[in-house]
Amino acid sequence: MSLKNCIAIGAMLLLSTPTLVLAHESAVRGDCTSCHTLSPAEATQLLKKGGGTVKSVKQAPNRGMFELLVEKDGREGIVYLDYGKKFLIQGLVLDLDTFEPVASHGTPALQPKKIASINPVSVPDQYALNLGNPDGAKRLYVFTDPDCPYCRNLHGELKKLEKLAPDLSIRVMLFPLPIHQGAYDKARVILGRKSRELLDAAFEGKDLPQPVGDEGKAQLDAVMGFAYAHGLTGTPTIVFPDGSVVVGIRDAVTLKSLLERM
Repeated sequence: MSLKNCIAIGAMLLLSTPTLVLAHESAVRGDCTSCHTLSPAEATQLLKKGGGTVKSVKQAPNRGMFELLVEKDGREGIVYLDYGKKFLIQGLVLDLDTFEPVASHGTPALQPKKIASINPVSVPDQYALNLGNPDGAKRLYVFTDPDCPYCRNLHGELKKLEKLAPDLSIRVMLFPLPIHQGAYDKARVILGRKSRELLDAAFEGKDLPQPVGDEGKAQLDAVMGFAYAHGLTGTPTIVFPDGSVVVGIRDAVTLKSLLERM
């Protein structure tokens, strides 16, 4: 199979869904594996901008990709790299017959932890940016990454929610993911300056100033430490006033409806 065809397969998989890759058992292996190789050292070099070390590389369950076991800051996780070495995917591969997660590394322990609830009182609220009514009786906590495209979509819905629910306090908790190389510094400067304007600018794709010195670092590290300690691994993650947790995007009308039940 030619490199062009292999890359085409990888591109099709990339476009199949934003957060999941579906793989059928019959497509687990193909001829591409005999001519496409990647060493952990080479993979670490490719991922150098995001940091971390690639501990091992295997052929992914889905054709046209490598599966990388990455370690960073004492944590491990799996990402996928296409054979063309141009695109990186963070997410789960599901078997199309069972809809169960599959991985060449065999990693039930590495799958994102399912979080049933988080006590809203325990959230480090002093490090939040507020949207909506700062004195609102209800508080909605949103863990978000300024470089996450799904967070960008949700941010637009949160701005609509401000108008739909004027008594609601929307507390934005910045949680930059390691996969986004520039997100940490963006989050630092936004949080350090407590700037709604910079937050909006980040989600609009505009350039932000660089943080000065240790600006925002202690506050951001406190939020990230809380998130990791409570099993948060992805963004956006929403914590409702009753402590229930929802991962992913919800539109403003749906969010308002859910809040009215609490």
